[in-house]
Amino acid sequence: MTGGAGFIGSHLCDRLLATGSFVTCVDNLLTGSARNLPRGVGANRFEFVAHDVTMPFDAAADRIFNLACPASPIHYQRSPIQTTRTCVLGALNVLDLAVRTRSLVLQASTSEVYGDPEVHPQPESYQGRVNPTGLRSCYDEGKRCAESLFFDYRRQLGARIKVARIFNTYGPRMHPNDGRVVSNFIVQALQGADITIYGDGSQTRSFCYVDDLVEALWRVMDTPETFTGPINLGNPAECTILELAELILRETSSRSRIVFGPRPVDDPRQRRPDITAARATLNWEPAVCLRDGVKETVRYFEHLLQR
Repeated sequence: MTGGAGFIGSHLCDRLLATGSFVTCVDNLLTGSARNLPRGVGANRFEFVAHDVTMPFDAAADRIFNLACPASPIHYQRSPIQTTRTCVLGALNVLDLAVRTRSLVLQASTSEVYGDPEVHPQPESYQGRVNPTGLRSCYDEGKRCAESLFFDYRRQLGARIKVARIFNTYGPRMHPNDGRVVSNFIVQALQGADITIYGDGSQTRSFCYVDDLVEALWRVMDTPETFTGPINLGNPAECTILELAELILRETSSRSRIVFGPRPVDDPRQRRPDITAARATLNWEPAVCLRDGVKETVRYFEHLLQR
């Protein structure tokens, strides 16, 4: 598991350990955290390796999940060259390992490959509208290049691949300062600070609770080898950013004000997955509604901020 100390990766590590698997986590802790690493059930079957995936590495594996990469704008725009290196060189090194070990390998791609979409909702067949020179391009184009590498390795070297396009995900273990909208709003509300919406709040997102996403990733890896994806994983329930802010204010009983700032360049106006393929192929769709997921996430941040 590359990126196994991160938000999504650590939850997936827990899921794998709960099934009796032996898990090796490869992470340089650039955006991940040691506090996310397993300490309970199955920890004796867990190994942590401090390593940057932009450098080659070896491991014994039959399944590889590649989740290594900064995933929030504040992190990947702070280190754009390293982000591109992680997306591209990391994919190359993971694929080389998969070919050597004949492992199944899953690429955690992203809805950002669709950019600021002109098609709504976004099906896997949509090829996107991405600015290749903008502030977000290190992540958007890095992930697009990684997908290209995965399919070229399959065509040329017979790599056994899966590609999952992950839409906005939230839940416990999000970094409090990662700049993502759910964690931003919750932290601001709990601290009594102004809740800052960038834009007029009419832009939409679809938020998937982390437990639902982990279940989907598990099912993608268990599909027949003839199925490669890419496949959208996310919650098709859509809401405006203003509606999200109002929900978080209610769930935190906060008196924070909502204030507005300029919308960032290339920030998508709409984002919602078409999960027709996930329903048909995985027999999966999200089970946790936004309100219930926000409640759990608020509890996590309340505990975290009291430390």
